[in-house]
Amino acid sequence: MTERVRAARGTVPRCRNWRAEALLRMLENVLEVGERPEDLVVYASLGKAARDWPAYHAIVAALTELAEDETLVLQSGRPAGVLHTHSAAPMVVSAVNNTVGAWSDKERFYARMAAGDTIWGGLTAAAWQYIGRQGVLGGTYELLRAALGAEGANGRWLLTAGLGGMGSAQPISARMLGLGSLTVEADPAKIEKLRAAGGLDVVASDLDEAIAAAIEAKAVALQGNAATVFTELAERGVAPDLVTDQTAAHDARYGYLPEGMELGEWRALADAEPERVEQRARESMARQLTAMLAFAERGCIVFENGNNLRVQAAELLGDKAFTIPGFMEAYLRPLFCRGIGPFRWVALSGDENDLAVIDELAATLFPERPEVAEWIRLARIHVPGQGLPARSCWLGHGERSRIAVAVNEAVRDGRIGAPVLFSRDHLDSAGMTHPRIGTEGMRDGSDGVTDWPLLDSMLLSAGGADLVAVHSGGGGYSGWMQSAGVSVVADGSVAAEGRLRLALDLDTGLGVLRHAIAGYPEAVEQAGENQGTQLIELEGER
Repeated sequence: MTERVRAARGTVPRCRNWRAEALLRMLENVLEVGERPEDLVVYASLGKAARDWPAYHAIVAALTELAEDETLVLQSGRPAGVLHTHSAAPMVVSAVNNTVGAWSDKERFYARMAAGDTIWGGLTAAAWQYIGRQGVLGGTYELLRAALGAEGANGRWLLTAGLGGMGSAQPISARMLGLGSLTVEADPAKIEKLRAAGGLDVVASDLDEAIAAAIEAKAVALQGNAATVFTELAERGVAPDLVTDQTAAHDARYGYLPEGMELGEWRALADAEPERVEQRARESMARQLTAMLAFAERGCIVFENGNNLRVQAAELLGDKAFTIPGFMEAYLRPLFCRGIGPFRWVALSGDENDLAVIDELAATLFPERPEVAEWIRLARIHVPGQGLPARSCWLGHGERSRIAVAVNEAVRDGRIGAPVLFSRDHLDSAGMTHPRIGTEGMRDGSDGVTDWPLLDSMLLSAGGADLVAVHSGGGGYSGWMQSAGVSVVADGSVAAEGRLRLALDLDTGLGVLRHAIAGYPEAVEQAGENQGTQLIELEGER
């Protein structure tokens, strides 16, 4: 079944209340900006918004009739039912692909997916919180900024791969920092999509042209296989200043094109001969990672950007694959210790003027953090729109609720024409456990402990968030991750103000506590500075 979904705009809801209307528009929006909306796939090869089209239509019908004292229950992308709760309860609770440990392997996942019994919800796909490439653009910007350090761009350039839904944020983030970039992408359609959106300066015809343009601080794309191009660059002795990757390497079956295969052949063989495809893909990943290790030996800044490339390559390379650090442990954890992470908002009216009002609030509310105003300034210049007007912005504990309450007031007094939805990436301070991504190298060894996202979902429900989701890994992420997601709607009401303040502060507060208990002094200090966040230390700790 093929359908084209576009998020509703305007100031008139179709649902019985704006809280449900907001969630319906977000469901529509993730498909509007998704990679394969005809298959309900939002990003990362398999991340889906709903289990199938009958489930999608049933969800839409349920949201349309949902009352504020009712809760829609979703189980792995299909509606299970509507329960009577109360007006301060979540409108939607969703659990996706959560299985006991012995069942959390990829073969069982693929079998259950093929039978129509489950989906992988990605992080923000099945929680309807994806806002296109911009959802990770702020995080990529913060990551590259941290990796560049005090020296800044200063004539340096980035080598990377992958221009999918999230990977396409890489050249834009680099451009915002004045950093040249060369991104290798196998699919010409993805290159053209980003070029048409204005996210590329040059689509190179050969490797020499690509290198020259990247050195000139251009955003460059080159069609090719990442393993092949990275290896050739390493063999030539080229030394990019920064090297990473954001292909869908987490999924060796459906996410990474093996060397020597054409796109059409690969897509057919992924279902027909999955073991062969996976083996070939891992061999190619190992070649790519071997080249990355060579770059690191030359003094290049090399890191994995959260796609399990090292885990896949380690099947052939062993532990040396992990001599390349992960991005969170190497660069972003100090921000998470303070509850600072990938916050986002969506103007549900579809009116760019509403987004401009929120941008102005964000640029002025945090004078103690001038980097926020600078990010907003750059984002307004460089970030191409996708779907409903939206913005990602890395804000921390107490800051998220501050802007959300200010926006709620602006909705109430008419400066903003319709409600606004606030959300975040699941890869947040308390929202994820993944020992090779967000929680790699935790100081207390709690890399794989999933208590925190589960506790987060409980607190978010207690705080009255409008949507609370708990996701587990699928495909190549099977057995590797647990995450919690949240959406809260600013509809201008007094009740919304309470939900925004409580849910958002509980979310970031738990993130601060999670890192304080793990032994990070920045988090202990942050907990001591904020009312409502009390750290309990046991005798003899630290």
